[in-house]
Amino acid sequence: MGISLKYVCLATSVLFFLLIQQGFSIKCWDCRSDADPKCSDPFDNTTFAITDCSKVNPLETYPLARATMCRKIRQKIHGVWKYIRGCAFLGEPGIQGDERFCLMRTGTYNIFMEYCTCNTKDGCNTSSHTKVSNMLFIGSVLSFILFKVLR
Repeated sequence: MGISLKYVCLATSVLFFLLIQQGFSIKCWDCRSDADPKCSDPFDNTTFAITDCSKVNPLETYPLARATMCRKIRQKIHGVWKYIRGCAFLGEPGIQGDERFCLMRTGTYNIFMEYCTCNTKDGCNTSSHTKVSNMLFIGSVLSFILFKVLR
């Protein structure tokens, strides 16, 4: 007993439209700990509005770039920690696509920076570690079904 091609096409179409919506529209927390200490870790989002990144103006230096990810920056300059959360225009989520890892840089004069970039869900820039997307699970199930049907 197999699944009809009609249902496979319907499931593929639903997945396609869900992925487009997730890829082009993300909402991120937008704050700076030097303006509000609740922006630091542990993050307290009770006083912040979440920002729709599709409405954020493009960068002057990259006018065609669109904000499609969230970013959290943690930096220590001369012993003072500062946190910046917002929409991200450039970069890749995590390290080689794995959002559990952040990019870390150190410099001279007691400077440390950590960049965490994500796009798995709205508000994913609350902490350094994110969970696996529900879309990954759905995609895996649909791939399994297609494999069984086309076999």
